[in-house]
Amino acid sequence: MKEFKLPDVGEGLTEAEIVRWHVKTGDPVKVNQIIVEIETAKAVVELPSPFEGVVAALMADEGEVVDVGRPIIAVDDGTGGPPAPAPAADPATDRTEALADDMVPTPPAEVRQPVLVGYGVKPGAAKRRPRKPSSPAGVSGTAGAPGTSGVSGASPGAPATRVPEAATAPSASSTTSPTSAALSPERVAVLAKPPVRKLAKDLGVDLASLLGTGPHGSITRDDVQAALAAPAPGNDVQAAPARPRGAAVAWEGEDEERIPVKGVRKATAQAMVASAFTAPHVTEFLQVDVTATMEAVQRLRGLPDFEGVKVSPLLMVAKAVLVAARRYPMINSVWDEARQEIVVKHRVNLGIAAATPRGLLVPNVKDAHRLSLPGLAGALGALAETARAGRTQPADMAGGTITITNVGVFGVDAGTPILNPGESAILAFGQVRDLPWVVDGQIVPRRVCTLALSFDHRVVDGELGSLFLRDVGAMLEDPLRMLAWG
Repeated sequence: MKEFKLPDVGEGLTEAEIVRWHVKTGDPVKVNQIIVEIETAKAVVELPSPFEGVVAALMADEGEVVDVGRPIIAVDDGTGGPPAPAPAADPATDRTEALADDMVPTPPAEVRQPVLVGYGVKPGAAKRRPRKPSSPAGVSGTAGAPGTSGVSGASPGAPATRVPEAATAPSASSTTSPTSAALSPERVAVLAKPPVRKLAKDLGVDLASLLGTGPHGSITRDDVQAALAAPAPGNDVQAAPARPRGAAVAWEGEDEERIPVKGVRKATAQAMVASAFTAPHVTEFLQVDVTATMEAVQRLRGLPDFEGVKVSPLLMVAKAVLVAARRYPMINSVWDEARQEIVVKHRVNLGIAAATPRGLLVPNVKDAHRLSLPGLAGALGALAETARAGRTQPADMAGGTITITNVGVFGVDAGTPILNPGESAILAFGQVRDLPWVVDGQIVPRRVCTLALSFDHRVVDGELGSLFLRDVGAMLEDPLRMLAWG
């Protein structure tokens, strides 16, 4: 019997949510067969099985947030008996610790090492804090704050526990121990893992009022969601059911709705706050006559070289940005705060902001400056398709150097985009509209759009930002300049 532990899928991630199991107990599995989909703060990732055999147990439920290094599936490979059980915890000790971690303690000196996806982590993947003494002296005499254990010495944020009745009273004739007697209901919280506890707090659900259906009576995510859907005593207003992103809201009977912030949305929020309050942003705008570019797009669509790939105005904008970045290398750089240096990148990983059901993603085309125009078109198409399908991998979003956000597809003319962390410039491409334009002294209808360039003023000064934006606009006004300058 072998256990597969949740691996670190890249960039030091510490937890992931089980999205969907591809196998069930009793199913045969082969090496490298996809067995589960997990969602991290970066992307949805498929994990392959490192073992061959029969699924003995699924050790995590769909929707459950699991720490890296925790076993999530057991596979019977025919080598012998079951895996060694974890040491039994004393009933008076912290049971949530044993349930949430369920991992063998390791020496503090060992650290978790990232390895290949699907093949676990090296020894020392996780460690547990020392168990607290079970004597009455280890129990605080003061009532704990809501959401805390009320046990002295517990680290901040440590999960609180409730001692189930069955655990403290093995038989009807048993007497209550001094320790369990000290844990009064006023100071004891329910048995629930930290992610479940946080979900309940975000949704406004009182865990003490729930009956747990998990192991040892612990509260699960499903218990919290079920309580949210059920009407509260004396209240006819029900919690709002989950609805698809962007769906119309039925206001009748609903006062408010709470959406847990997790995964991509949480990571995006943290990144945007860090960027907005770290890099001094400047945004410049430029209206451009893109009539010639729109005509060029139509002609490119008819060429055999572009058969099977999508040719859009975004392709021309991307090409113009790549050419302008070669002319002004400082635009493709980043500020290194720790070393007080400006790092100029000699390769362009072109990020394209993509709106997906999971939130905003910014995957990037690696070495976009090396691609031909048909190659760039194919790469942009594949990037968009992968993002919409929710299959963008963490590596696809790492290492970006400059970004384009196409707000025009939403019917928006312009905006002030926030820099993607680790970059110094982002270009917003507005919608293309028919507007009156002066050409050779005459007012004529032309295809016009607005470009908005935000940049980090520590790296890019006003002159450099203006020259870069001017040249991008000039190439969109006359696409031949891309050949002349590229």
